Amino acid sequence: MPPRSAVLQLPDPVKAELDRRLLEAGFSGYVALSEWLADQGYEISKSAIHKYGQEFEQRISALKVATEQAKAIAEAAPDEGNAMNEALIRLVQQKAFDVLVNLSDEDKEVNLKDIGIMVARLSNASVKQKQYQAEVQAKAKSAAEKVASVARQGGLSAEAVDTIRREILGIVA
Repeated sequence: MPPRSAVLQLPDPVKAELDRRLLEAGFSGYVALSEWLADQGYEISKSAIHKYGQEFEQRISALKVATEQAKAIAEAAPDEGNAMNEALIRLVQQKAFDVLVNLSDEDKEVNLKDIGIMVARLSNASVKQKQYQAEVQAKAKSAAEKVASVARQGGLSAEAVDTIRREILGIVA
């Protein structure tokens, strides 16, 4: 198994500054970054920084695309029923499952404990999501019944009461 990346072994403040400099330089200037790290006391080749920079750039690019897509989806389809959150939970669960299925002995960087914690949190979020949806539905049903009762007492026709009730519950006629 190849040794762990020297860049990933940097102390967090130095790595954070390297990340900032990579972004600022548009993922270029690896010689200068290698020299800067040497001045900080870390001998890391420009090739190692370049490899790390490429992976970092790909992650940043993927994050930008995902953010743009999420914004477009949110604008195109408002999420009144919180379906987007439910879909996101399912997507992350699927990705975690894929990681676990494709895990090989060489993949020592994947921390199974962290994945287990993530799965537990996702499961908890999914349960809470369903509880929230059930509460909202119950409140809407209660409100619809109260409005229907008041409307009937006020002399509205059964058809008008039913129309109001369906509107409250979000049922399309």
